[in-house]
Amino acid sequence: MALEKEISTSPASTPVKKKSAFREWLDSIVFAVVAATLIRWLFMEAFTIPTPSMENSLLVGDFLFVSKLHYGTRTPKTPLQVPLTHQTIWGTDVPSYLDWIQLPQYRLPGFSDVQRGDVVVFNYPPELQHPVDLKTNYIKRCIGTPGDVVEVRDLQVFVNGTAMENPSRMENEYFVSTTTAVNEEKVFKENGISEYSTYTETYGDTIPSNDESGYLVYTTASIVETLKTYDFVRDVRVVKAPKDISEPSLYPSSSLIKWNRDNYGPITVPKEGATIQLTPENTAFYGDVIKYYEGNEKVEIADGKVSVDGKAISSYTFKQDYYFMMGDNRHNSADSRYWGFVPMDHIVGKAVFVWMSIDPNPTSVAGKIRWNRLFRVIE
Repeated sequence: MALEKEISTSPASTPVKKKSAFREWLDSIVFAVVAATLIRWLFMEAFTIPTPSMENSLLVGDFLFVSKLHYGTRTPKTPLQVPLTHQTIWGTDVPSYLDWIQLPQYRLPGFSDVQRGDVVVFNYPPELQHPVDLKTNYIKRCIGTPGDVVEVRDLQVFVNGTAMENPSRMENEYFVSTTTAVNEEKVFKENGISEYSTYTETYGDTIPSNDESGYLVYTTASIVETLKTYDFVRDVRVVKAPKDISEPSLYPSSSLIKWNRDNYGPITVPKEGATIQLTPENTAFYGDVIKYYEGNEKVEIADGKVSVDGKAISSYTFKQDYYFMMGDNRHNSADSRYWGFVPMDHIVGKAVFVWMSIDPNPTSVAGKIRWNRLFRVIE
């Protein structure tokens, strides 16, 4: 029995048209942008430190990676945006987004909650002219978590009545009393002090008397001990505000509150599900939270009273968690002491390590890169 074999024929195959060099280049660019956008959104984002508010833990010119996975990645709220931009298109003042569409925002599961002591990147809450995900990025240390009672007593932070361990590289402002003019480049720069000035006047009553001359510096307690060893240094003492001095620029802005940066609180950090009675003092503490960050419509605050959608309320239950943030440069940081709490939906991620550090004012070309800071874990 013969086996018949059928052979099918097909038309001659058409040669595949080779991509032009320009098309291959364009495809590569598109792929790179899409991949970078996904990585930046979902896993890790690079940031740089532009201000000294976190010194000496983080320095101006540090480049760091921030993990989105630790606290969970946020879904995009503003989809109409040029990829890999933030508020403006690179090198211009042209807005990089349109706020015509605002999506509900959710957070994917993360490795952990925000912990007290974490160094956190977040969107600056008072910047109400931008959508939440496009507000300016700030970096500070978390001092208070939801429900914590935060207080600063004579420079020391207390949480729930217990003194919080200070960051190892924390800075304060000091007056360095000297017998003669100082070679600033040699003495201060060589000791890692980037912020210093000759004394003119200061806030508080601890420095100096009229017959003293010297310098105001921002530095750590350990470097202060080094400065005291110089023979031209008479004394070094911290600049601090007495408890009875009121600093009007602090949060909350209310005549009921008489605090300053060194003696602040106590104040309770709002917690999701917690209910407060709206006394005049609580209205001062939490009125802005209710008005700007809770998604309420038509909130009015007047004479210590709050109304929502035209109805007066005597109590309020918070809809999300909040955090209290402070810079490690305690006397040169615009933080929660000045503008209030950070809502959970403003949290971007956890700062994990420095991958590059460039000194903005190097003493030599060879010293421009701070080699000892490369791949340093952020503590």
